[in-house]
Amino acid sequence: MNTPSYKYLLLGTLATNAFVFIIKVALAFRLELYSDEIFYWQASQFPALAYSDLPFMAALFAGIGSELLGNSPAAVRSLFMLCGLMLPLLIFWVAHPLQGRKRALISALLCLCLPMLALMGLLAVPDAALLVFGLLFIGFLERATRLGDTSFWIAAGVAAALGLCTHYRFAPYILAALVFFLFDKRQWRYWKMPRLWISASIASAGLFPALSFNFINGLAGLDYHLVERHPWQFQPEGLLHPLIQATVVTPLLYATLLLTLWRLVQQARQGNDRALLFSLFALANLGIYLVLAPWSDTTRTTLHWPISGYLPLLVFAPATLKSLQESLSQKWPRHLAFRLTLLVPVSGMVGTLLLFAGIGSQGFNQSLQHLVGPGVLSNKMAGWSPLVEHLESLRAQHGLSEEVLVVTDNYYTAAQVSFATGNDRVFTTDTNKVIRDGRQTQYRIWGLDTPGLQEYWSEDAIFITEDSTLDSIEKSSIMAGTCSLFSEVGLLDQLFLFQGDKVFSFYRATGLRPAGMERKAFPECPMPSESWLDTPGHNAEIRDQTVVSGWAINSSGITTIRVLLDGELVAETNRTLAREDVIRLKNADFDPAAPLVGFAVEVDTRRFKNGQYQLSLELLTGAGERQRTGSRAIRINNE
Repeated sequence: MNTPSYKYLLLGTLATNAFVFIIKVALAFRLELYSDEIFYWQASQFPALAYSDLPFMAALFAGIGSELLGNSPAAVRSLFMLCGLMLPLLIFWVAHPLQGRKRALISALLCLCLPMLALMGLLAVPDAALLVFGLLFIGFLERATRLGDTSFWIAAGVAAALGLCTHYRFAPYILAALVFFLFDKRQWRYWKMPRLWISASIASAGLFPALSFNFINGLAGLDYHLVERHPWQFQPEGLLHPLIQATVVTPLLYATLLLTLWRLVQQARQGNDRALLFSLFALANLGIYLVLAPWSDTTRTTLHWPISGYLPLLVFAPATLKSLQESLSQKWPRHLAFRLTLLVPVSGMVGTLLLFAGIGSQGFNQSLQHLVGPGVLSNKMAGWSPLVEHLESLRAQHGLSEEVLVVTDNYYTAAQVSFATGNDRVFTTDTNKVIRDGRQTQYRIWGLDTPGLQEYWSEDAIFITEDSTLDSIEKSSIMAGTCSLFSEVGLLDQLFLFQGDKVFSFYRATGLRPAGMERKAFPECPMPSESWLDTPGHNAEIRDQTVVSGWAINSSGITTIRVLLDGELVAETNRTLAREDVIRLKNADFDPAAPLVGFAVEVDTRRFKNGQYQLSLELLTGAGERQRTGSRAIRINNE
């Protein structure tokens, strides 16, 4: 590429890195911690060499940040943000001796044009540290094998040890280095040199935290990462992995990086051992996830897993762009070829800004929802402060102590409460998400699960459920379990946030039963309602006056049924229709209105514009609980 002078390129790179860093700092103050982040903070309160799903590094970073700067989301993220700030500098450091300072600066700039790399550090997750240690390992190993300096060998070992103390996903770096030394005959001489063995010995020390935890806890961490998390059955959607990566990396930059990898492989075949080393680092980190994608976890976010594979390719990407520009110059004028090549970093930077806007939108949910409507914006990083404020208000209102037992239906709600209040008597009865995320063993070790809770028998508690993440079957199971733990459970209040996109229910639970005490039936348990929409059907096209009909049951009775379109109230009714079929099918004699559990109400659709809508019900029970249910897509089409 016809790049500007080194001075202006340096200023541009530093300014872009500073700009991205300022955005991350602003969002770090605005966004609340999401589930993984809050777990690492909670882990930092129980210092250990390793935890159920990861070694200690992420918890250490989160803990240091909060100890130095206080319990705030930005403080927890502070060291991770420093890691993100370092990434372009480390890319430059790795690339400089191989590509020259000008191309090394372009590599650093391209790092900020790769959206997932630019994002690193905004979230308090181990990937930021993993990438820093990965780049240090690559850079020191490259210098060690090129210059032979023992200090570089030692530094490479230290970087590898720190990487292994960060995440199991550092393993591909070690695999790439091992293949390099095993299959390149020019590297065989190092097997006879003490420096390689010193480096390997230092690196192997990084295995101790994870191995010690797994040996003590029945291989719980390895079991989760290698067995329990993945279905290990072919899933066709896994074949979309390259397309998904092209989207999140941005298509032009993804194509450029793949072309860079192909060029490196060709150079390696011609005897270039630097090209071989970097292509192996890229292939190990990209190839493993590509091959395993159809058999691995597709239910949670795994987009970032291959990101380590792009780091070594960024070092040589400027040479690829230069070659691409020269090829285009043979067909079109040079200025046009330059502009076409410039589209690669520009489109990448647009992707970076869009990613920041998408994640940052959660910090402005309340105002943005008026523009985009309910059910569109993610709220994983929003709503936790209002939850804690409401909890504290209820606690004061009912004269409960600051250290009252708090029990939640999922582990990240428990961690959020503990983070905001400093109360260490916060427990979870979670038997779903905590298993799904490989953290059940950890909560057992900490004594913050159900057996740990039962040590406080006879005490009272506030029980919290995040209803917006539960269906009626899940909520019924949770309430039945909770009612079996306490002598009495009653609804205190509910909190509806973001037009009902995030809903919490608060219950007063009294008389905690000790472990081993016989559990008896609890007839007054505040179970959720069950309901069904008979009409209109899913994806139905409706017009004019449309009848919305169905049934609803609850042991406390249902006082009102509201019909909502995109969260807006359009009709209100009561149950007046006999539904003997529902009573028989659901054994619903417990409903005070049985058999009158059916309803039908007319909705005038002509007041709405034609288009797609979300139809749902809101049920008000005799116990005062509001429940959103029966959501389905419909289309209004009035001529």
